[in-house]
Amino acid sequence: MEKALKFYKEQRRKLVAFNYINFVISWDMETDAVESSIMADSEQMAVISEMRYMLMTDPQFETAVQTLYNRRGELDGVMRHEIEVVYKNISDTKRIPQEEYAAYSELTGKAYPVYVKAKTENNFELFRPYLEKIVDYCRKLTKWLETDGVKGYDVLLNEYEPHYNQAKYDKFFDALRTRLVPFVKKTTEKPYVTPDWAKQRFDEEKQKQFCEYLRDVLCFDKSRGIMKLSEHPFTSGFGTDDVRITNHYYADKFDSAVFSVIHETGHALYEQQCDKSLNNTLSGGGASLGMHESQSRFYENIIGRSRAFWSVHYKKLQQLFKTELANVSLDAFLAHINSVQRSFVRTEADELTYPLHVMLRYEIEQKLIAGELEVKDLPEYWNSKFTEYFGITPPNDTLGVLQDVHWAYGNFGYFPTYALGSAIASQLYVYMNKEFDVEASLADGTTAKVNEWLKNHVHKYGASKYPDEILRLAIGEDFNPNYYIDYLINKYSK
Repeated sequence: MEKALKFYKEQRRKLVAFNYINFVISWDMETDAVESSIMADSEQMAVISEMRYMLMTDPQFETAVQTLYNRRGELDGVMRHEIEVVYKNISDTKRIPQEEYAAYSELTGKAYPVYVKAKTENNFELFRPYLEKIVDYCRKLTKWLETDGVKGYDVLLNEYEPHYNQAKYDKFFDALRTRLVPFVKKTTEKPYVTPDWAKQRFDEEKQKQFCEYLRDVLCFDKSRGIMKLSEHPFTSGFGTDDVRITNHYYADKFDSAVFSVIHETGHALYEQQCDKSLNNTLSGGGASLGMHESQSRFYENIIGRSRAFWSVHYKKLQQLFKTELANVSLDAFLAHINSVQRSFVRTEADELTYPLHVMLRYEIEQKLIAGELEVKDLPEYWNSKFTEYFGITPPNDTLGVLQDVHWAYGNFGYFPTYALGSAIASQLYVYMNKEFDVEASLADGTTAKVNEWLKNHVHKYGASKYPDEILRLAIGEDFNPNYYIDYLINKYSK
C-alpha cells in the first residue's frame, strides 16, 4: 500500500497544479480578458482539459487508487474520504468520451463572452446556439454517468451536492410551497414603493470604498486575496492563501454591491478558514455548493441585514454619502434593505422571495435535462412560469432567462444549492445562538466571533468530509427545512 500511496501523492501534485491552471485562466477570463481574447484562448482550455483527462484515467493512477480504495480502512480520515471521492471521479471521467470532455471545456469557454454580450444586448438568439450545445452535452452526461441508483437529472445534482437527489429536493421545495409560498403571496400583495432617497445615484467609487470597509468588518485577510470587477460577482481561489472575489457597482442600485460583497466575502471566509493542512490536497475548499452557499447567505442575510450589524456600520455609510443619506434614519434604511417585493432578478431578490427564484430554475432544469423542454422555447416558458409564481412578467430576456451566468458554464444542478444553503444557514444560526448571543457579538465592530464559530464547526473541515456529515458534527442533527421556514415567517411577520 505504501507504494500505491506514494504514487497517488505524486499524481495528486499534478492534479492540484491543473486545478491551479483552471483557476487562473477562469479568473482572467471573467475579469480582465476581452471577448476576442477569450474566444481564442478557449482553444487552449480544450488541450488542458484533455491533459487532465489523461492524468485522471492513467492506468497506473487508477491501479493505485483502486489499491487504496480497497484498503481505505487503514487510511486516516482525511485521506480515506479523499480516496473515496477520487475513486468515483476516475470512474465518472472514464465514462465520458475524451474528445467530448475536451470539446466541452472549449465550448463553455467560448460561451461565456457570448452570454455576456447577449445579456447586455437583450439578445437570447445570440446565446441560444451555445446553450443548445451545452444542454445537449449535459443530457448525454446523465447517460454516461448514470448508475442503477442515480439517473437523469440526479446525476447533475449529485455533482454539486453529494447525497442529494430530486426526491430530497422535491421534499424540501414541497415544504416551501406548503408553508412559505402562501405567506409570500400574502406579504407581497401590496407593492413595495421604493423611497426617493434610494433612487438617487450613488457614486460608484464611494461604493467601492465602502465595500472595502466591509471586507475589513468581516475580517477578510487582504494579504491573501483581492477584489475586482466582473459582470456577475463570484468567488474563486486556490487554497487558503489565494482567495479572490469580484463585485459589480450600479450607480442607481447602491445596495446591490453592498450585499454582493458581503455574500462573496462569506464564500471567501470559508476558503480562507479551511485547515491549512488541506492545501495542496484534493480535500481543500468547501465541502459542497450547498455548504458554501450556507456561508455566503448566512453573512449576507442573517448578519448583513440585521439591525445589530447596521447599528454599528450605518454611520460609516452616511459619512461616505453625506448628501444622499443625510436625512435617512437607520430605521428607514433597515426597512428598505429588508423590504419584500416581487422582483425579476434572483441576485437582487429579497430574502423572502428568493427561494421562489430558485424553485423556478430547478423546475426548468428538470424539464430541460429530461427533454421535456427545448432551449428555443426557454424565453416563453420562463416568462409564463415567472408570471405564475410572481404575478409579474419580465419585460425582456435580460431581466428574464438571460440574467444568470450559470448555464453558460454548464452548471446544471447548481441552482438548488442556493435554497439549500439558505436553509442550512438558518439551522446553523439557531445552534450558534445557543453558544453565544450572535447579534450582541456584532457590537464589537467585526464578525470575528461569528467567524471563529464557523471556522471550528464548519470551515476547518474543508472538503475532507461530506457536507451532511459536517452539518451533523456542527449541530448534532440532520438537515431540517423547518428552521428556515420558521426563521423567514418569524422575521417577516414583523
